[in-house]
Amino acid sequence: MSQQEDDAGPGFSAVEPEAGDRILTIPNAISVARLAGVPVFLWLVLSLPHTSARDWWAVGLLLASGASDWLDGKIARALNQESRLGQLLDPAADRLYIVATVVALAVRAIIPWWLVAVLAAREVLMAAVLGLLRRRGWASLQVSFVGKTATLCLLYAFPLLFLGSHVHAGYAETARVAGWGFAIWGTALYWCAALLYVMQARQLLAAEPAGAARARVPASRNTRPG
Repeated sequence: MSQQEDDAGPGFSAVEPEAGDRILTIPNAISVARLAGVPVFLWLVLSLPHTSARDWWAVGLLLASGASDWLDGKIARALNQESRLGQLLDPAADRLYIVATVVALAVRAIIPWWLVAVLAAREVLMAAVLGLLRRRGWASLQVSFVGKTATLCLLYAFPLLFLGSHVHAGYAETARVAGWGFAIWGTALYWCAALLYVMQARQLLAAEPAGAARARVPASRNTRPG
């Protein structure tokens, strides 16, 4: 463990690994393709008439996005193609898919708007925390296991809730129950992770004066914990 980690506590990162400035890489191409899939997903789930076939295509797109999210990270590490652009594109694609899916579910009255507000409030809280950290010169908080688990639960929940809306299908009831189970656990863990990040940020900011942190910590990429 480095001295900076000793000062700030486990789970913090003040100096992050250097990444290249390359743009034309395989992982970046995969991330761009994921981003291009967001409007296609919205068209599939929001355009009229709503059909089970379109929902299945949308679910397939979500599954492909999740698989490619794992794949681009593996390729980046295997081929040493990590880049600053990729570190921005990858979390941006994750966030956009979550936002697009939650809004689409609410528009179609599959989930209530209060659930959208609960998830959005968490994002606002994290944006404020990370903004404060950057102003004090710290890079970011490392992604926690709880945060990863929460995101995974939500990504399982969304496709199941779409399929659960097919009231005349034999799988609808099972998909709806499983989807709400993942949604409830995912939302609870999402907020648990946020509270853990807030506690860690407080410890980090109290570890040393802001001026000292700014003097020794270089500018870093804009990453966000899950």
